[in-house]
This record gives sequence, C-alpha cells and structure tokens, in this order.
Amino acid sequence: MKKKKGARLGQHFLTGLWAASKLVEAAGIIAGDTVLEIGPGKGALTKEILKTGAHVVAVEKDPELVAYIRKNLPEDRVTVIESDVRDFKPEMCALHAGSYVLAANIPYYITGEIIRQFLECDAQPRTAALLIQKEVADRIIARSGKESILSLSVKAYGKPSIASRVPRGNFNPPPSVDSAILVIERISKSFFADIKESFFFSVVRAGFSSKRKFLVSNLASKFPLEAVHRAFQIANIPDKARAEDVGLSEWKTLVHALTTESGTFA
Repeated sequence: MKKKKGARLGQHFLTGLWAASKLVEAAGIIAGDTVLEIGPGKGALTKEILKTGAHVVAVEKDPELVAYIRKNLPEDRVTVIESDVRDFKPEMCALHAGSYVLAANIPYYITGEIIRQFLECDAQPRTAALLIQKEVADRIIARSGKESILSLSVKAYGKPSIASRVPRGNFNPPPSVDSAILVIERISKSFFADIKESFFFSVVRAGFSSKRKFLVSNLASKFPLEAVHRAFQIANIPDKARAEDVGLSEWKTLVHALTTESGTFA
C-alpha cells in the first residue's frame, strides 16, 4: 500500500479548527503582525492567522503543498518559501529579532531541533506558538518537577506554558499520541547578558551526560572536583542532587561559580 505523502514526511494535518483558533489566540497575533508558519500543509492554521489581518510567511518542503497554498490562499497575504525549514533562516525574508511570531504544527521527529533552531538564532521570534507532542510539552514546562536539557534551553530564552491539550483525533492522519499547544513568550537572549551562551550549555550538557550519576560526578569529568564542590556551595545545591533536580537560576549561579572557581573563562 502506498504511504500518504503527509505521513511519509511526518506530517499530521490539523483538522480541528478550534485548535488552530486557540493557537492564534494564545500567540497574541494581531493585525499587521508578520507570522512565520512552519509546514502550513493545506492551510488550516494559515487561514486562522489570516483572519487576524496578519501577513504569513509560510515555509513548506512539499512542492505539491506549496502549489496548493499558492493556488488557494491570497498571494498578497501569504508568502510561500519552498524549503526544508532546517535550511531556512529568518534573515532570508528580512525578519529580525522580535519582528515576527513563529507558529507551527511541527512534525514530532524534529520538534527539539526546530525549537532550538529558532530560540538560538540571532533573529528570534518575539513569541512562538507550536503544536507539539503533549509529552514533550509537559517535559518542557517540567510538569513532573524534573528538568531536562530541552526544558532548560527553552526557559533560558523565554517563558513557556501550555495553552491547550489537542487530542489526536484533531489530525489527519491521527498520530498515536495527543498534542498540546506550547506557547513561548518574551523570547530574548537577556539571560545570557553576563554569561556566554555556548559555555552555559556545554556545562548543562556535561551535567546531564549520565542520568545515573549525581551532578557532582558528571561535572567532575569537565572541571576539577574541588572547584565543583565549591561551586555547589555557592549555588546552594546539595551534593547528591542530579541534573534534573536543578532549576534554571541555580544552573546560572553554578556556571558562574564554576567559571570563577575552576579558572575557566569561556
């Protein structure tokens, strides 16, 4: 049996229009806004965005869907870019930091990659509203009380929240799990005003390198053990803490302390 193109590309087209409306509302899109939409498919979300009076820049990989959007949606309101979003840069369309809203129904298999791509780039959106796997959304806001590299990465750049759960029946073909609308507001790089972005994440990655080990042990592979212990005292982190137990502000204090105590300047 021939596999449908949408399913082959990891796309589950949104059919629940209430969810599209909710996403637009949660993103705070208004007339005059520019919205960068990833993977518009057949335009269910695009049409809801257009109702606000915003202009849409739609990035779509599938040439058949590109042709469909160009034929069925107003070309003066929708600019279609035929590209894999992973090869796309906002600057290609004269978008700069804070000048646009990111909206998307993202294929599950590239969720983390796309979120990092747009949060880490220089031309960040001011807000992002994304339909993603519910379990991933829960992990990003740390609903369980446990942090991850992804949750810390998102929180370092903005304020994440879940606007709504979207059951699997609102997609065609239906995925095997439910989705959620993740909203990331107040996106900026202000968190890194006094700390180097790349160094911060290199420490976080080292901290999560082995989930079975305590954070002290993981960081001791990168820094002198004595310096790690002193940094833990400064950051008020228990010696038996694991990486997932440490919040964003504690991580920042810890990274600052490690820089001083180990003599590392990155």
